[in-house]
Order: sequence, then C-alpha cells, then structure tokens
Amino acid sequence: MASSNLFFDDIRSKVDVDPPQNEESTDVGELVNDPGQTTLKPNGTVSSSVRELLECPVCLNAMYPPIHQCSNGHTICSGCKPRVHNRCPTCRHELGNIRCLALEKVAASLELPCKYQGFGCIGIYPYYSKLKHESQCAYRPYNCPYAGSECSIMGDIPYLVAHLKDDHKVDMHNGSTFNHRYVKSNPHEVENATWMLTVFSCFGQYFCLHFEAFQLGMAPVYIAFLRFMGDDNEAKNYSYSLEVGGNGRKMIWQGVPRSIRDSHRKVRDSFDGLIIQRNMALFFSGGDRKELKLRVTGRIWKEQ
Repeated sequence: MASSNLFFDDIRSKVDVDPPQNEESTDVGELVNDPGQTTLKPNGTVSSSVRELLECPVCLNAMYPPIHQCSNGHTICSGCKPRVHNRCPTCRHELGNIRCLALEKVAASLELPCKYQGFGCIGIYPYYSKLKHESQCAYRPYNCPYAGSECSIMGDIPYLVAHLKDDHKVDMHNGSTFNHRYVKSNPHEVENATWMLTVFSCFGQYFCLHFEAFQLGMAPVYIAFLRFMGDDNEAKNYSYSLEVGGNGRKMIWQGVPRSIRDSHRKVRDSFDGLIIQRNMALFFSGGDRKELKLRVTGRIWKEQ
C-alpha cells in the first residue's frame, strides 16, 4: 500500500451493479398510501418488449422526454441525438425534431420496482420518478473506499469489508482508539499516491482511517481523516478526534466522519481533517529534520 521508503505501523489499538432481472417480465405494484414509495403489491407486468421499446439503441439506457424518432418510427434519447449527427442509428434517415409522444405517454403510465430491489429496496415508482429515487436510494451499493487504485468494486458494507480485507489486504482493527506511526525517510519528496488506509470496527460499525501525503502547490501536505462506512445520516451520530505531536508541540483535530458516499478525493480536497504542513511535521519529528516521524493518535465516539 505504500512506497518503498514509507511505512505506517500500528503501535497500539484498544480496541452500478443491477440485481438480476427476470428475462420475461418485471412485477410492478399498485400504489398504496405514499405515492412516492410503496411496498410491492403486484397487479400486472411490464413485458420485456415494452422495456426494450424504452431502451435507447445507442446508449442502451432508459429514455426520458423528449424521446425523438425518425420518419420511420425508430426512437433515440435526447442525449444521443447529437452524438449520431441527427441521423437515425437504425435506418440512417434524418431525425429532424419529431417527438415520440405516444411512447412518452406509455412510459408515464408505468410503475416499476427500484433497480436495487436485490439489495433490499421494496418500493415501486412511476417511470419518470424512478431515476431520481435510484440516485438517492438508501439501498444503492457503495463504491469501494480504497483510495490507492481506481477500484470499480461496488457492494453493501459487509461485502466491501471482506473485499478490503481479502483483496486490498487492508489492516483491520477492533476498538475505538488508535495510535499509529508514520515514517518517511525523505520528507522533501512526496508522491500523490503516498497514503495509508486502516479499517476500525466499533459500535457495530466500520470506519476508514486515511492518512496520506499529497502535493499542495510547491510543498507536501499531510492529512488524516476518518470516513464512515454507511450513509451520511448515520455518520452524523459519531465524532472523532485526531492528535499529532512531538518535540514539545501538539495539534488536535475534532470532526464528524464523512460517509463513504463522498469519495476519498472529495474529502481530501476539502481539507476536512487533520492538516499538517511539512515544516510543522518536521518540528514534530525532532532530530535533524531529515526523517519524518509522525505519531497520530485518536479515538471515535458515539454522540448521545
């Protein structure tokens, strides 16, 4: 996880994947109580042929108004129309500005299950509301929080915890306190990829502790921050503190862990964590200031 001249030791611990679809039909439900979300109450089916009619032949995504068609009746989504230079991708006739109002009305009459039904969502939604719901669905899978590569794995929290441990070989610790050491032989050089990740299990939840060096302008900056493996509304139930010090100096940070819905880069670039400038980091290290030695301690607690 780190470059050859970097190591990060644990000194003390107290410690968009769609679910499988039926090939023939998809059950839809009758709206009961809340028109925005209901439990599934089957009263009909949407055939695969109807779903195919609503699928753009270019991007293969579901089409939303305005849905365009050529003079022969072939349809295409508004996003792909400019990409094909106003030529029908099926028959090559000019598309013009013909709207397929009939297909738009058919779509408006449909109610479909959330595509994250396989992850636990039991709601059904009008066709034109479904996309917005899915962008905010509490059951949508999480992206892998591992920051050292462009990992494309997605899944629920138990799956990602196992993935981090088995595939990325991330250190796992039980407990709400930590005491780590960060050592670098040449503090005047830094790579953006120099970073570390540790996962802590406490209060029945999982937290990701990030510590890294990155270039800010002409000088390296060191940052440590915590992310919560869950949604933002749950993350707000917890707080954490980080402390770094040495050679008669000390810095303390206290904050709220960010949900892993926010990418590692987004959190880092917002400076939402313990920020240590290089000169201060060298003061903490003591000695001849030719080697960086940072000890980062901290704890996680649940707000009452």
